[in-house]
Amino acid sequence: MRYLLIVFTLLFSITSLAQESVEEATTKAVKAFLYGASINSPKAHDRFWAEELTYTSSSGNRFGKEHLMSGMKEAKAKDPEEVKVWYGAEDIDVKQFGDTVVFNFTLTAEEEGKVTKYYYNTGVLIERDGRWQAVNWNATEIPK
Repeated sequence: MRYLLIVFTLLFSITSLAQESVEEATTKAVKAFLYGASINSPKAHDRFWAEELTYTSSSGNRFGKEHLMSGMKEAKAKDPEEVKVWYGAEDIDVKQFGDTVVFNFTLTAEEEGKVTKYYYNTGVLIERDGRWQAVNWNATEIPK
């Protein structure tokens, strides 16, 4: 009986650690992407968005990765010193469902050291090839 209790405790601890690591990994992936989006990096977009992406923009338009990436064909990543708007994440809430994560957060747009816009963002992320990618994304601008 004591042996079973120890095994159960270890399994519970491992499961808890796995949940924490998924939260940390997805948060790291989203924050790395937001940095890449801030510097306008096509590589950051290509790495983060899954091929079967469905993106619903804050303006109500819906499109896929191909359309999203078409606007970045000629883009070159900016030097961080040239960035005018930095994107960040606040109020992060990660919900794991098996190998899928629903990632809710408030996206911030900061200009000259002051947050000027807020967006509710929800992403559905899956892990592939050792990285987390978004298969679905919704953005909603929060009115002032």
